[in-house]
Amino acid sequence: MNVPLGRPRLLDRLSNQRLILIGCSVFLGLLFLAALAAPWLAPHDPYLVNLAVKLQEPSWTYPLGTDHLGRCTLSRLLHGARVSLGFAVLIFASSLLIGLLIGTLAGYIGGWVDQLLMRFCDGVMAFPSLILVLGLVGIFGPGLKQVIVALMLVQWVYYARMFRGLIMTLKEKNFIAAARVNGSSHWKIFRTHLLPNILPPLLVIGTLEMGWAIMDISAMSFLGLGVQSPGAEWGAMIHEGKSYIRTNPELMIYPGLLIMLVIASFNLLGESLSERFGVTKQTK
Repeated sequence: MNVPLGRPRLLDRLSNQRLILIGCSVFLGLLFLAALAAPWLAPHDPYLVNLAVKLQEPSWTYPLGTDHLGRCTLSRLLHGARVSLGFAVLIFASSLLIGLLIGTLAGYIGGWVDQLLMRFCDGVMAFPSLILVLGLVGIFGPGLKQVIVALMLVQWVYYARMFRGLIMTLKEKNFIAAARVNGSSHWKIFRTHLLPNILPPLLVIGTLEMGWAIMDISAMSFLGLGVQSPGAEWGAMIHEGKSYIRTNPELMIYPGLLIMLVIASFNLLGESLSERFGVTKQTK
C-alpha cells in the first residue's frame, strides 16, 4: 500500500515554521528586554574610561573583556542595543506611518492626487537609498539625529508605493462597494474593511524591515556619520575596534555577531510569517 507523503511533509514544514517563529521571537524578545534593562544589567559604566585595564581578556570582573580605553565591552553592547534596536523601531514606525498615510491617500482617492504623490515617490526611488541618505547626512551634518531624519525621509516612499498597491486592489472588492452603498464613511471603510486586510502584510514588512533599519543605523555609525564617540552603538563599536582587528578581533566580532544574529532573526521571522499568512514579500 502506498503511503501518502504530502501530509507528513506538510506537517514537518508547519512544525519547522512554528519552531522558527518561537525561536526567533524568544531571542528577539530577550534581546529587547536586555536592552530595556541595560542600566541594571550592565556590570560597569559603559562610558567610564580606565586605561589601566584596557584590552583585557574576559574575566569575572569584565565578562567580555575591555576595549582600547578600558571600557567594559559587555556594558557597551547592552547599552548599544538600546540605540540600535530602539532607534530602528523609531525609524521603521515613523516611515511606515508616513508611507501608510500617503499610500492610502493615493490609492483610495486616485486621480491627480495619486499621480502627484507617486511621481514624487518615483523621483526619490530613482536613486539608491544609501546615496540619498549619505547626501542628506552630508547636508545635515553627522550625528544620530541627522541619520534618523535622513532614513525616515528616504524609507517612507517604499512603504507608500506598496500600500498604495494594496489599497487600489482592495477598494475594487465587492465588500468595499457594499460598504459604500450602505453609506459608510471613508474613515469607517478604512478602519473596518481596509486596515484589517493590510495587517498581515504590515506584520511581515515590519519583521523584514526592522533588520534593514538596524543595518542602516549600524552602517552609518561604522562610517562615522551616525553615533559619535563615546556613544555606545554596535556599528560605532565595530568602527572603533577596526584598528585592533589583528590583536583584539573580539572588539569587532562581538557587535558584528549581534548585528548578524538580530538581522537573521528578523528575516527568518519575516519569512516564516510570510509563508504562514500567504503574503507575497515586497522588495525594495
